[in-house]
Amino acid sequence: MTEDSMTIRQLARASGLSEHALRYFERIGLLDPVERNASGHRRYTARDRAWLDFIQRLRATGMSIAGMRAYAALRRQGELTFPARRALLAAHREDVAARIAQWQRALVSLDEKIAWYEEQIAPWRAAANDAGPTPE
Repeated sequence: MTEDSMTIRQLARASGLSEHALRYFERIGLLDPVERNASGHRRYTARDRAWLDFIQRLRATGMSIAGMRAYAALRRQGELTFPARRALLAAHREDVAARIAQWQRALVSLDEKIAWYEEQIAPWRAAANDAGPTPE
């Protein structure tokens, strides 16, 4: 075990995940079995941390647990799965791009509706300003 290894608590703090989530990720195969010290405590390496960072980015893009597990399984099989991994990520990227486009259209709709309300409210504001200060 190297000096730069982390305990589960340290990795949880560094990643923003709970210790329970880290154990769950290991149990379902998202994380490879983690090395343990002489006392049996998990010790995570920089490589484990980098992989966890990538899993979190996939999760943030909406990839399903099943998709992440499929990618992790391919990763464990080695370099021969590079084409399959690339294809999986490319398909997911298309899904993400489609969702971004959908959100952009929704944002335009929101902006238009907000602008419409601003137009409707403007006369009220003008009338309030014309009335002068309110007595105290």
